[in-house]
Amino acid sequence: MFESDISIQNRIFSLENEQDFEKVVLEVFQFQAKNVPVYREYLKLLNREASSIQSIFEIPFLPISFFKTHKVLAEGYSPELFFQSSGTTSANSSKHWVANPDWYEKSFIKGFYNYTEGEDRCILALLPNYLERGNSSLVYMVNGLIEKSTDPDSGFFLDNLNELVSILKRREESGQKTLLLGVTYALLDLIDILPFKLKNTWVMETGGMKGRRKEMVKEELHELLQDGLGVSAIHSEYGMTELFSQAYSKGNNLFSTPPWMSILIRDTTDPFSYVDERKSGAINVIDLANYYSCSFIATDDLGKLKSKTEFEVLGRFDNADVRGCNLMVQ
Repeated sequence: MFESDISIQNRIFSLENEQDFEKVVLEVFQFQAKNVPVYREYLKLLNREASSIQSIFEIPFLPISFFKTHKVLAEGYSPELFFQSSGTTSANSSKHWVANPDWYEKSFIKGFYNYTEGEDRCILALLPNYLERGNSSLVYMVNGLIEKSTDPDSGFFLDNLNELVSILKRREESGQKTLLLGVTYALLDLIDILPFKLKNTWVMETGGMKGRRKEMVKEELHELLQDGLGVSAIHSEYGMTELFSQAYSKGNNLFSTPPWMSILIRDTTDPFSYVDERKSGAINVIDLANYYSCSFIATDDLGKLKSKTEFEVLGRFDNADVRGCNLMVQ
């Protein structure tokens, strides 16, 4: 932990109301406008003076593609590690340089227990392709959550699907609460081995066929998973290499954000204006946990706000690379 930043971290992860959120957002913006060279230069090219920014809606959001071409990192901080997206080649992969892993760990732990409402569920992780390629923020996150879990069954499963089936059956018979988290194609592989009727297990798909199966729209996929696993809803996670925070859905493609993360919906024809609530547009993310890189990211995803803390993911721009989590275009 950098001693000078303990105070701002504590404030970010203890936000309780909208007024405090906007105050901290503007403070983080001023820090990054001054100390993150890429973002500082971006503001200069837009002819925007940081001192003139007085509200969240005036803040310019950095296009997510900058993480492919630039090192988005505050001056004076040396990266301890980096996360890399699952692009088809290294040339079109994003890199997120991590100056202080403590921020990511605090974000994903608090965010996860916000999603589970404090439940310490066993975590069974079926993420073979992520484990194989390395530098995955998702694997780093899930590994951290598994280490925090008090359940001895928690762990990763690569090709040992029969062992996973055995554990799921045993836990279901004993009524133990479980989270089965998996990449989409691997969950479908699991169903091919044995259909389930899960009563005590949440199922979360992290998106993507990764070229292993044909792509399908989200409704079709979730219906297939619900039938094959015997659950009433499929959970999802909205996260990506370029972010430190995640939004979670417990079904119906409706995602909830933690208190230090917020979603704005920008006009697809004008990146500096926003649409009214409940109208569709492109997703801008405020992620205050991204303190040492950029907390203001203009993504390539399409979505719609349902409330101040809930949003729907509708798909992606046609020219956006397929990568990250929840990438199925409808």
